[in-house]
Amino acid sequence: MTAGKLVLFTGNANPSLAQEIADYLGTPLAEAEVSQFSDGEVFVQINENVRGADVFVVQPTCAPVNHTLMELLIMIDALKRASAQRITPVMPYFGYARQDRKVQPRVPISAKLVADLIAAAGAHRLLAMDLHAGQIQGFFNIPVDHLFAAPVLLQVFKERSWASADLVVVSPDAGGVERARAFAKRLDASLAFIDKRRTGPNVAKVMHVIGDVQGKDAIIIDDIIDTAGTMVQSALALKEAGAQRIFASCTHPVLSGPAIERIETSVLEEVVVTNTIPLQEPRAGKKITVRTVAPLLGEAIKRIHGETSVSSLFV
Repeated sequence: MTAGKLVLFTGNANPSLAQEIADYLGTPLAEAEVSQFSDGEVFVQINENVRGADVFVVQPTCAPVNHTLMELLIMIDALKRASAQRITPVMPYFGYARQDRKVQPRVPISAKLVADLIAAAGAHRLLAMDLHAGQIQGFFNIPVDHLFAAPVLLQVFKERSWASADLVVVSPDAGGVERARAFAKRLDASLAFIDKRRTGPNVAKVMHVIGDVQGKDAIIIDDIIDTAGTMVQSALALKEAGAQRIFASCTHPVLSGPAIERIETSVLEEVVVTNTIPLQEPRAGKKITVRTVAPLLGEAIKRIHGETSVSSLFV
């Protein structure tokens, strides 16, 4: 059966991004009341007819994570009970993604639990961007379209017109080398990474730099910047190893706790991020550049609705 008309909804997590996506698609945001009772319970009412519709719900599960997740789950349930033909959560940022495996005894795999909750609520497929680990796609028993923000971030650095011979792309840990390698290939740059040891949640101790950074401009590539401790320590290690200008880039600017202050007082010259998570003044800081992923998400939504290839976006 062919999906019905495209209908786009948003929760309260990132309505500005949802509006940009709607503008790209040339369709208005559908009306829904997403509020809460005085005790914090989430209330949702869909104010439009969605019977037989192909519905997309834009809702990154960013801070407050538990609240935005419950908004998404309850919106999916409301749409299911309103007889939507297909429901696709659009999650530019997938909260709990870092809890994707057991790293010590008696801990949960919360990313799998969240995947189960989304499917149980009634989602038919998922559209996500730069999952912390690609294997999270396998946690879902529904189709997952996984987008990459690299084309958006790469364009920023290509506009800087640096000589590739003087540029090195750096992964802040061994686990992110594959991401950094793909970035370096497209910039025709060399590759390095930071050897670090994590001593606790949000706590990392940088050990040393693997690769030649002497006299080069460095770009540190990561998927998430949370408290910015790892990023700032990595930048300092690069500076001590002889790097010239040091930049950073990430898809998801969580930027919790002292992150902004750490970035502003660090040796980093600029941090390029996307708007998968809303980032407005005064949270943004002077060193942070924000680029939108709305056209990328909008085009993916258009292709999913039209049953055409999404992967060809990255060929």
